[in-house]
Amino acid sequence: MDVLWKDTNIFYNVMCFLITENEKLFDRSDARLYWRTVIHMFGILHHFYVGLYAVGLDLVGNPNEEINKLYTYRTAYLTGWNFSFQTVFLFLSLTYDICEWLSLHEVPRAKKIAYWRDIVFTSLVVPYTLFVSLMFWSVYWIDRELVFPKVYDSIVPWWFNHCVHTNISIVVLIETLLQARRKPVNLKLELILTTFVNVGYAVVYYSIFFFANRWLYNVFGIMTWWQVCMYQLLIWASSYVFYYMQFPINRLIHGSEPEPEKTVIERVEKEPQLEKVPEPVEETVFEKKGNGVAKNFEIAAMQNNLDTMDAPFSSDNWSLKYRSLREKFENSRL
Repeated sequence: MDVLWKDTNIFYNVMCFLITENEKLFDRSDARLYWRTVIHMFGILHHFYVGLYAVGLDLVGNPNEEINKLYTYRTAYLTGWNFSFQTVFLFLSLTYDICEWLSLHEVPRAKKIAYWRDIVFTSLVVPYTLFVSLMFWSVYWIDRELVFPKVYDSIVPWWFNHCVHTNISIVVLIETLLQARRKPVNLKLELILTTFVNVGYAVVYYSIFFFANRWLYNVFGIMTWWQVCMYQLLIWASSYVFYYMQFPINRLIHGSEPEPEKTVIERVEKEPQLEKVPEPVEETVFEKKGNGVAKNFEIAAMQNNLDTMDAPFSSDNWSLKYRSLREKFENSRL
């Protein structure tokens, strides 16, 4: 019985230790950095493995026309472009995480890495990841032959399909939860990069159609030209919608942008000064009328009644009013 109690007590102590250490991990100020580093490292390994697997696919000389097209235009698919954008982003993110662990994140080179990391994420990763995932699976559920023919299953395993079309959105979701990006870093540059990819990719797959007489995606083959134009406008518009919507979503998760420390200090320093500002003195009746009578009475009192000047409260408004009224009575013919 004592042995059982002792074993139970040891188990209890071990569980308490694990729970306490886990709570400490989440309570630490660098817990967010810890999880960012883990996610970025796992993402790099994931993308590196998928990239090596894609290079090793046996697509050369396949008699099937669809698989042969997949090999011939393997660098022209937007899925591959977006996968490359994510790989660059994850590499920059992991590099900056290492700089933070080494307390080198304030050096100019590290700041430049963080700058381009955020530029790539907001202008390229978010818009095209969301577009690839949503558009691919939407068309796939309607008719997979229009975007991913069934013959691909003999070459491309199901998990690879999810790696390049599903897991990419998980990367964006986790990054949005872990990193606050409440507003653009450089709005003009980000929109230029998004527009450049939009136009550049349209040139690629329209060139393939006009020079090779085949569509890169079968979904274009079932459309008329006016439908192709409308679909193209939808593609371009969706990329900008995804770009702009990421910032309010980020603010919804991380809250509004905190007030800069310098602004807070200036506001606090100004508050005592505002309390010391004297209240404006109420204007006299003569000043309101603007006829200068009060000023004339002041001059006359200073010249004719020197004793009054030395008296207490001689310069107050009520004293001036009293002297002006007294002189009126003295000069009256009554």
